[in-house]
Amino acid sequence: MRLVLVSAAVGLLVGLFGTPLLIRLLRAHGYAQAIRTDTDAATYPAHEAKRGTPSMGGLTIVGGTLLGYALAHLYGVTSPSASGLLVLFLMTGLAAVGFADDYIKIFKQRSTGLRARTKLVGQAVVSVAFALLSVQFADDRGVAPASRAISFVRDTPWVLPTAAFVLWVYVMVAATSNGVNLTDGLDGLATGASAIVFGSYVVISIWQFTHACSDGLLPKCYEVRDPLDLAVIAAGLVGACFGFLWWNASPAQIFMGDTGSLALGGAMAGLALISRTELLLVLLGGLFVLITASVILQVASFRLTRRRVFLMAPLQHHFEMKGWGEVTIVIRFWIIAGLSAGLGLGVFYAEWVSGGLV
Repeated sequence: MRLVLVSAAVGLLVGLFGTPLLIRLLRAHGYAQAIRTDTDAATYPAHEAKRGTPSMGGLTIVGGTLLGYALAHLYGVTSPSASGLLVLFLMTGLAAVGFADDYIKIFKQRSTGLRARTKLVGQAVVSVAFALLSVQFADDRGVAPASRAISFVRDTPWVLPTAAFVLWVYVMVAATSNGVNLTDGLDGLATGASAIVFGSYVVISIWQFTHACSDGLLPKCYEVRDPLDLAVIAAGLVGACFGFLWWNASPAQIFMGDTGSLALGGAMAGLALISRTELLLVLLGGLFVLITASVILQVASFRLTRRRVFLMAPLQHHFEMKGWGEVTIVIRFWIIAGLSAGLGLGVFYAEWVSGGLV
């Protein structure tokens, strides 16, 4: 378990002390994200005060996680696992897509960044590569990092053909990465909510490690290839998010940008797929589901009836338009994120207590 603590500590230190260095570097070069302003066709929340705030802060979250993982294995004199490297590949690949998006926002001063189609293509390339690699590298028990079976708390009997599995992975990756991206609209909101989800995966992965089938065919054991390594990554992400949150809390001195939001969403999808908790992620990340659903509902309602359900979507901006303070919205949404994660962990534990009947 010391590897988990080392990873979390390194991620925290990089977030705390690496972020201000990045802030100074970005400010020195004038790298700030464009801010949307009102037009005749649309009204946006008053975010003019955020103009000039550096973006691409997700670089410290990704860097802290990678460094935490590497130093944890150096400390423990252990080799990285296929599962861990695959999750890091998915996180870093999506960070690269997000970096391209942030580059356009900063250097072209186009607040929308990459075109939606281009961003989806980038996400598709990374997720398809991850999907194909994740069912390789079986251990001596024949267990690969991921399984083609749909999972809830563990694998279900529903096994997908390869093509459907690749599509399923793409849907999960696109949903989680875009969900975190949509949530990242207020200072600290996505960072804090992500830390809560990754904290849940530290608990889940350690529990799976202590009840792993590799120790023998124990009752209610978990057939997960490298659960401890997943805990190391999740802990690094928690530490990096908390360190970054120190500087990202309102009033934010830096934004994570798409570099961070896509990377965090990809890491969530990777942890869910490889820990065999794909559908459980809907509960653990309930806030991201709620915010994504608000956008879908808003678009569908406007196209079908020409009426809007919310004053503005995503949901956090609806409450901004109603006059709620930014800090109030963020804290209340963090509460929702915590309750969702608690519900997910409760279902996870209840399944184990009931002997897999839930």
